[in-house]
Amino acid sequence: MQFLYPNVLFFMLIPIIILMFLITTNKDKFQRFFDKEALAKLSVKNKYMTKTTRNILFFLVLTLMTISLARPVINEKEHKIDQETVSFVIALDVSKSMLATDIFPNRLSLGKKKILDIIDYAKQNSIAVVLFAKSSFILSPITQDFNSLKILVNRLDTGLNFDNGSNIFSTLEVSKKLLRNVKDKNLILITDGANKSDYEKEIEYAKENNIRIYTLGLATNKPTPIKLQDGNFLTKDDGSIVTVKLNEDIKQLSLSTDAAYIKYSNSSDDIKQVIDDINITSKKQKQESRNFKTYTELFYYPLGLALFILLIAFSSRPKLSEIFKKNKNLTLLALVLFFSNSSLKAFEFDFKTINKANEYYEKQEYEKASKEFRKVAKTPESHYNLGNALYKQGEYKKALMHYKNVVSSNQELEYKKLHNMGNSYVKLNDLQNAKRVYEKALKIKEDKQTKENLEAVLKALEDKNKDKQNQQNKNEQNQSKDGKKKNKDDKKQEQDKSQEDKEKDSKEKKEKQDNKNSEENSSQKQQKNQEIKQNQLSDAEEKKWLKKLEQAKEVPVMLKKFDSKEQSDDTSTPW
Repeated sequence: MQFLYPNVLFFMLIPIIILMFLITTNKDKFQRFFDKEALAKLSVKNKYMTKTTRNILFFLVLTLMTISLARPVINEKEHKIDQETVSFVIALDVSKSMLATDIFPNRLSLGKKKILDIIDYAKQNSIAVVLFAKSSFILSPITQDFNSLKILVNRLDTGLNFDNGSNIFSTLEVSKKLLRNVKDKNLILITDGANKSDYEKEIEYAKENNIRIYTLGLATNKPTPIKLQDGNFLTKDDGSIVTVKLNEDIKQLSLSTDAAYIKYSNSSDDIKQVIDDINITSKKQKQESRNFKTYTELFYYPLGLALFILLIAFSSRPKLSEIFKKNKNLTLLALVLFFSNSSLKAFEFDFKTINKANEYYEKQEYEKASKEFRKVAKTPESHYNLGNALYKQGEYKKALMHYKNVVSSNQELEYKKLHNMGNSYVKLNDLQNAKRVYEKALKIKEDKQTKENLEAVLKALEDKNKDKQNQQNKNEQNQSKDGKKKNKDDKKQEQDKSQEDKEKDSKEKKEKQDNKNSEENSSQKQQKNQEIKQNQLSDAEEKKWLKKLEQAKEVPVMLKKFDSKEQSDDTSTPW
């Protein structure tokens, strides 16, 4: 046997010695004025116990409690535990288009807030943060030091003038480097969709390196100007104001890599859905090992004996005021018992509420059931039951919100949640998300009903695509007919012209063509000079920005530029 806190034994020696001194030396008031024989004849004997006996019992109680506080233990064992976690990279688009103000105060500021929300929610994950525009910058490598990571993100100056363009290929390269020791590589893109309409090159690279790309669309569908730091709006070469909106073509980047695309929301539901999906679909990997010890506790034996002796000491029935004066611990014990009893009552009331909610649910009184379930919505099971009640009422969006709060290691509960989420998405006519959730449910459990639901969704998606293709073919046919008719009319008009008009037209066309060729050559030359100038300015801005990062106190100095092998194709635009 050993004591985990042996110092307590030495600290408590002082009050023990004082108590022993009082027991052996302190005398009753009457002993000062009468001898023992006279006092024995005058005094009335206590039929319960004497004062000396009670003091001895208090001394034993204090000794046993001291031993209990020293925490005696036996059977010490040392265990080793391997810490496992899921790692992913967050990439924030910092190109000029992210300064658009269709989201208050701008897209970049909301993106920064979304990163902080991810850090707060993903407590069991390892995270790296990357900034990207024409180039990619590593803000932090893979880490679980979330306090330091939040400081880095908070100190990021969203007013810095980053270079133009959104080189997502560079982001994939740096993500591969940061996650080189991770089997299931996950990347969360926080962007407005960049400028490209075709991401085949990025999709091919992601598939080759097993990178799953989750995209959080951080913009609206409303064309919005880009407000610069000086208060002016970004303009094109011809002086017109640049407007940007959400580029949903980036959706193919996520769907083609077996991940998910989701539009931003003002709450944190969007990032919770992404993180939960990553944790479900990715295997945890070993990060580090930790050692800890276990013991067989013995403190409750001396503590129980001390309480028993304490009850015996109080059996002499002294006055209530004397009890509280001599042992204030009794008051503390009464308070503990009171609050303990209150928690037990609360626990009992929770059970009554759950039973009442289940009764309403069985009677198909779903509105009343949801009200009762909402009172005890604290556990995964209670959120699941509340989601079911809301689903029965037709409140599919609210039901989805509570299904997403069901995070449990119970595979059966996880399967039921995913199955019901798929049904909710179907009711909301969100077939893509329904397909994704049904597939996840089937990975946990092969169920006939879920398979049938998934097949129905796949058929509906196929029919939808066919209808879309048919409509497209019909539009093309109409355009072709209109084109043929127009060509026929033009040909007839040309035949009606006289030979003199034809020669005149020919001469004018020739002059126009010469002027056009001259203007095009001049325009190409001017555009080429403009591109060279823009690249020079962009490189100068980049050097200036890097220099500012090194000097500024509020910006993290560990920001590191990553040199990509692939240059972005969309950097010719000023945003």
